[in-house]
Amino acid sequence: MVREDKATWKSNYFTRIISLFEEYPKCFLVGVDNVGSKQMQEIRQAMRGHGEILMGKNTMIRKAIREYVQQNPHLEKLLQYIVGNVGFVFTNEDLTEIRKKLLENKRGAPAKAGAIAPIDVKLEPQNTGMGPEKTSFFQALQIPTKISRGTIEILNDVHLIKIGEKVGASESALLNMLNIQPFSYGLVVQQVYDNGNIYSPDVLDMTTEDLRARFQQGVANIASISLEVNYPTKASVPHSIVNAFKNLLSLAAETDVNFKEASQLKEYLADPSKFAAAASAAAPAAKAAAPAAESKKKPEPEPEDSDEDFNMDIFG
Repeated sequence: MVREDKATWKSNYFTRIISLFEEYPKCFLVGVDNVGSKQMQEIRQAMRGHGEILMGKNTMIRKAIREYVQQNPHLEKLLQYIVGNVGFVFTNEDLTEIRKKLLENKRGAPAKAGAIAPIDVKLEPQNTGMGPEKTSFFQALQIPTKISRGTIEILNDVHLIKIGEKVGASESALLNMLNIQPFSYGLVVQQVYDNGNIYSPDVLDMTTEDLRARFQQGVANIASISLEVNYPTKASVPHSIVNAFKNLLSLAAETDVNFKEASQLKEYLADPSKFAAAASAAAPAAKAAAPAAESKKKPEPEPEDSDEDFNMDIFG
């Protein structure tokens, strides 16, 4: 098979990346550091039928996007993120599910000397199984140990490597001797491109409850600002009405002004014992309601031949 020349290969690559952006409205910009060829092949197999993976030189990717940006101006937003060892995962499926597939294809890896630690690495108290001749090695790393039944035992928790730090040769050697692979590598989602919008992958972790809570917090903030600057909005009007009604009640309590809603308030102010009587009368009613509600939650067991009637009582 004759290999195509460099110019033809570049032309085909540009055509390929543009066709993928036209076919797929969504994609991940992924980091591929420390991902070997065998692991990449496994990831491609796992993604078969779910999406397309495209790698390439950053200069070629930028050039292809710049040439196509007139047809799709939204792609220009991607240019600033094409830095380092990155690639694309194109898909038409649910982005959360596709990211799960990528995470499932992470592989454990040893802590190589000079590598930047992606996580903290801690050693728990344990018997290492090593002979006493290795004691000096642990002493050099300031790891408290003792000899137990002829082997070295680590006494305390040890924070061996901190996230973001370079792995030292001694730390790497120790983890290898303990047969510990603390790191895992795979395609890491850095940015999400979705129909012209670019956002952090953290958004994919948000649940419906998170969205509802943020929306409610936003409404509360708008209401607070509107009340403070005395500018009515849909969020603040209910609070304004309640506050105005409180003012009316206060005015009625201090003057001879009277209206239906203020009558009971005036009665309580004139004779506080009525309020105490109403409160004492409400307490037994609340206590009586509690057992009644409990009895509804725990109905008496029915004979087996009455299951249908039992279900009708519950949901009727």
